[in-house]
Amino acid sequence: MFEKVLYPTDFSDVSIHALRTCIPKLVSMGVRELYLIHVIDITIAEFEAFELEDVYRERLEGLAEELRGDGVKVEAIVRIGIPSMEIAEAAEEKGVDLVVIPSMGENIWRTMFVGSTASNLARATKRPVLLLKYANRDGKFELSGDCSEVFRRPLVTLDFSNCSIKVLKTVRKFEELVESGLLLHSVDYGSMDELEHNIELAKKNLEKSMRGLRARFETEVMVGSASQAIIGTSLAKNSTLIVIGKKGRSFIKDLLLGSTAERVIRDSKVPVLLVPCD
Repeated sequence: MFEKVLYPTDFSDVSIHALRTCIPKLVSMGVRELYLIHVIDITIAEFEAFELEDVYRERLEGLAEELRGDGVKVEAIVRIGIPSMEIAEAAEEKGVDLVVIPSMGENIWRTMFVGSTASNLARATKRPVLLLKYANRDGKFELSGDCSEVFRRPLVTLDFSNCSIKVLKTVRKFEELVESGLLLHSVDYGSMDELEHNIELAKKNLEKSMRGLRARFETEVMVGSASQAIIGTSLAKNSTLIVIGKKGRSFIKDLLLGSTAERVIRDSKVPVLLVPCD
């Protein structure tokens, strides 16, 4: 399991809700060190930032105290600077295995992925990022599924590049929690004459990938748009998580151009685990 987890919070309602209802369940799965971080955005607070530091540190320490117990180390971190850069730097300094971020709604995602903390963090960090998908229904926050089951039925997307190797390594960190999973590849390349050959080759590659996992996984090859295949299959298979690789500095450019990752993040009804492939 991911033993060191970093949770950035901006003290928004959804962030506090996820911290109190979801994070404890993730911790119970084997997390040994939990780092809570709040970054005072120097570009917004300017000269007030340093005056606010003690206020936010006290507030964050109060939240950390709520989560302490059962041998779990919880550390509160308050920094001043550019949020995405400070969070990514803290993730490296602490050597975390996972960064967890709550998100809510498609429109918010569209905003977040055009120059905001979440998009910049996804580009800056070299650590896997778990995006929790929340909805606000009648004033109540609801996560699709249950945090205690998020790793139970993962849909793992593979493209057979070096990125897929890192995706599989990440899956191995939580495979003891997997009840049943699916390795998926979508053939959206090649000419019609090459289609049958590409499908058979993909099946063989998925079988090879599956042999490296101890947990029970099935394999499936689909034809057509990768994002549609991923989203549709996650619904049909009642998946609890989608695992997908993100590639380097082109990630933001891909998002703006409508990449597979952007569509999956935007349209997925379940949490998404982004694996860095730098």
